[in-house]
Amino acid sequence: MEFDHDLQSMQEMRTAVKKAKAAQKDYEAFSQEEVDRVVAAVAEAAYDKSKYLAELAVEETSMGVVEHKTIKNQVGSKDVYESIKNDKTVGAIHEDSANKITEFAYPFGVVAGIIPTTNPTSTAIFKTLISLKTRNGIVVSPHPSAVKCTVEALKICHDAAVRAGAPEGIVGWISKPSMPATTELIKHRDVHVILATGGGGLVRAAYSSGKPAYGVGPGNVPVYLEKSCNVKKAVKMVVDSKTFDNGTICATEQAIVIDQNIKEMAVRELKNNGAYFLEGAEKEKVAKLISPAPGKLNPNIVGRPARKIAEMAGVDVPPDTRLLIAEENQVGKDVPFSLEKLSPIFALYTVDNVDQAKEQCIELLNLGGRGHSLSIHTNDDQIARMFGEEMPVSRLMVNTLSSIGAVGATTNLKPSLTLGCGSYGGNITSDNITTRHLINIKRLAYGVKEVEIPKPSASTQNVKENHKEENDVEKVISEVLKKVDTDEVDAQTVSAIVSKVLQKYQ
Repeated sequence: MEFDHDLQSMQEMRTAVKKAKAAQKDYEAFSQEEVDRVVAAVAEAAYDKSKYLAELAVEETSMGVVEHKTIKNQVGSKDVYESIKNDKTVGAIHEDSANKITEFAYPFGVVAGIIPTTNPTSTAIFKTLISLKTRNGIVVSPHPSAVKCTVEALKICHDAAVRAGAPEGIVGWISKPSMPATTELIKHRDVHVILATGGGGLVRAAYSSGKPAYGVGPGNVPVYLEKSCNVKKAVKMVVDSKTFDNGTICATEQAIVIDQNIKEMAVRELKNNGAYFLEGAEKEKVAKLISPAPGKLNPNIVGRPARKIAEMAGVDVPPDTRLLIAEENQVGKDVPFSLEKLSPIFALYTVDNVDQAKEQCIELLNLGGRGHSLSIHTNDDQIARMFGEEMPVSRLMVNTLSSIGAVGATTNLKPSLTLGCGSYGGNITSDNITTRHLINIKRLAYGVKEVEIPKPSASTQNVKENHKEENDVEKVISEVLKKVDTDEVDAQTVSAIVSKVLQKYQ
């Protein structure tokens, strides 16, 4: 008998949550040393399979570059592990002897992980590591277009964890994912926190689930080449970053904003690094391919090489083309090149000065990247600091590759594959998500201040007595009105009489 796919998906999800809940209860009793042994084993196993998982991901999704996905898997395993290995996540994690406060960590319980098709294996590894480090279980819903490679990554992590002593089922997944099962997962009574990396609809669903949730917004990242920058070095970094894994990282640059003073040199360097400039009919063809309807990205171009995209649009480009660029002077949902494209396609904007650059960057961010990231290349620290203070983003990379700099590969930002966008982007945090976001902290606080509690004053007592008298009057009035003809005597008259009587006998 053939069961309905959605029913199979739903049952698989419920079974995985049940197992993860039971496993987590056992895992919660692990010591810090036992937890650290599990996490180290998982990180090593995932790192060893970095290239294998990258090959699976490219084969299944047709997105990205094997060598680049290998690096992402290495960041998601080794770099993440190195950044969290010394974190205290069990028992007393901090003691403030001066203020007599001790902090204790305790886990959420079961984590629901939503994984994107653009970074399927690296994100699965990363979310598993930070969940296990914090004594949580995790159940993952892969993207339907990347289910095989995501599940394989999770199996590698699960098996390594179990070999290191973790209970069976501590890492779970849905091998037949469906939207109903994913929706039910994030609402399940035994799921306690959600890590949502994916499309806007899924992130909104996570936030409306009634559970604590960490989601991310879109990353329409501008990169500003300020006139003081080293143009040759800056352009090479931008091109390398934009073409890294064919633009599938959400922190990848989406539009270049260039000072007029260095435009000619920058364009020459872009061409030297494999950029092809689209004009006229070519630009129109690619624009229609990028966005068939206003504000809607064509998913068929995501993570594809520039030459493949040009071929899809019917545009001939040289064989060494690495990215496609079109000059723009407008921003909007009906301007395809100004959108987040998740592919090696750039819009290029020219500005006269820093003030215009700020306005241009904010306009691009307002289109769909508020709160995420911005990149700037400059040798003027004051300008960098000004952008850091004024731009509505959560991270600003200076003189580095934005795509991998934001996730901590070329910067000292916390290595992470889930980047919060703060209140600018409607997120609860602006951090790179890591272990501290998956633990609760309770605090033991000793009394350190003596406080004398004053006794009630005479005036307070009089207020109480007066209030009692008012209640007595109202009670007598109510009794009298029940016994008299209210057509002849009104309540106000009765009130006056009762008050006089009470005053006489007090």
